[in-house]
Amino acid sequence: MTTEVRVPTLGESVTEATVATWFKKPGDTIAVDEMLCELETDKVTVEVPSPVAGSLADIIAAEGETVGVDALLATISEGDAGSKAAPKGKETATDPKAESSAARTEASDESGGDSVDVMVPTLGESVTEATVSTWFKAVGDSVTQDEMLCELETDKVSVEVPAPASGVLAEIVAGEGTTVDASAKLAVISSSGAAATGSGSAKTEGSAEPTSNYQNPPAGQGTARSDVEDAPAAKKAMAEAGISRDAVTGSGRDGRVMKDDVAKAVAAASAAPAPAPAAAPRAPVAADDAAREERVKMTRLRQTIARRLKDSQNTAAMLTTYNEVDMTEVMALRSEYKDLFLKKHGVKLGFMSFFTKACCHALKEVPEVNAEIDGTDIVYKNFVHMGVAAGTPTGLVVPVIRDADAMSFAAIEKAIAEKGARARDGKLSMAEMQGGTFTLSNGGVYGSLMSSPILNPPQSGILGMHKIQDRPMAIGGQVVIRPMMYLALSYDHRIVDGKGAVTFLVRVKEALEDPRRLLMDL
Repeated sequence: MTTEVRVPTLGESVTEATVATWFKKPGDTIAVDEMLCELETDKVTVEVPSPVAGSLADIIAAEGETVGVDALLATISEGDAGSKAAPKGKETATDPKAESSAARTEASDESGGDSVDVMVPTLGESVTEATVSTWFKAVGDSVTQDEMLCELETDKVSVEVPAPASGVLAEIVAGEGTTVDASAKLAVISSSGAAATGSGSAKTEGSAEPTSNYQNPPAGQGTARSDVEDAPAAKKAMAEAGISRDAVTGSGRDGRVMKDDVAKAVAAASAAPAPAPAAAPRAPVAADDAAREERVKMTRLRQTIARRLKDSQNTAAMLTTYNEVDMTEVMALRSEYKDLFLKKHGVKLGFMSFFTKACCHALKEVPEVNAEIDGTDIVYKNFVHMGVAAGTPTGLVVPVIRDADAMSFAAIEKAIAEKGARARDGKLSMAEMQGGTFTLSNGGVYGSLMSSPILNPPQSGILGMHKIQDRPMAIGGQVVIRPMMYLALSYDHRIVDGKGAVTFLVRVKEALEDPRRLLMDL
């Protein structure tokens, strides 16, 4: 028997993807849910698992091909020994959508075999959790297969979760604002059309108490049934911690509070930031002005950018120190060798490689600028993964150049050019925007003369570059015109002292004003 592997649902408004990598080749033996290939869309990387066990018979869409939703990717010859057994009363799914990473499902024997679990889809390499941002459906609503149920947010992208089957949304397990891991259950769909009864949500043994407002009582507002007896150890722990029963979400049967639930509630309360002040109300708007206004909802990426930047200000003890650099020598060196550099390496010699090299040089002397705080520890990095901030039509992204300290000028320029192009085209994967240890932000390309950049957490330093402008300078007792640039280093004062920050910036200035110091490691 042959099974077709097709492109899974890619998300609202996403109509095509590019086949990035095949992990298997024709003839290879594969197991159920083993990853076959990886697709790239404008915003996210999607992994395609095998819907059945067997052997890969044929690859229809090769690497580099652009395919539409539901396009045929490959065919699988099913094996008898490894084939997936159908649950009692149900047939084995052969539609890849039913088993795709976009909506992994499980038959629920506890509900009589007529319900389907909605699981967190594959989030991408090294991404282990997401936040439920929006539910498009409420408990009791009818849903059709592949209809969007909710939207998840990771640090960089939004992921839409389609319905794996048609039916009725019986239970929302993870409400809006809930942080879920990569294997968590989000909801339950009743394929028989029966919604949950009682408190308005179908309760699954061992599942977390729902916090959604969609017919599920929010945590702290009647989440426990009055006839449910909490664990004695949990009662004792609540008394010792001085925490109210209403502040604890029970994970036991029928909402019973366990000892671990109390520990989680105490940890969450201690880690919770101070409540943000309420947004100031808008000033009254005249009727004729209101008619000329346009209200547009912020994109998820923009909301994530806003939240992370504000979190950075709220968390780090951020301070900025300034200096200026004479770009005469760098500009002369670039002018002298740019044609030869382009001819040999096939890439233009820009300023970013000089700044990257200068920063790597300075970070060796002042390693705390390249470190991060982890609880009560300082983690020093013996490498430099350089983040290069890039403005795109959809918002600011920071692709990472890994091991920049070990790269040549040419390798840095090629990497920056390639990452920049992928950023503008919206083709960066989440893995390419993670793991940075220090960041460069070049506001000078837009004409900025001076600004204070905001840290990119958990990093402890970011260097702001600005416009190169001719200014009169006193050199050797004479006033001469020099191409000058203001530099701004924002740093986390919790681990970087003023001496270290100023030393770092002076070393960058010295290396740029005399690039020979980079060759001599001085």
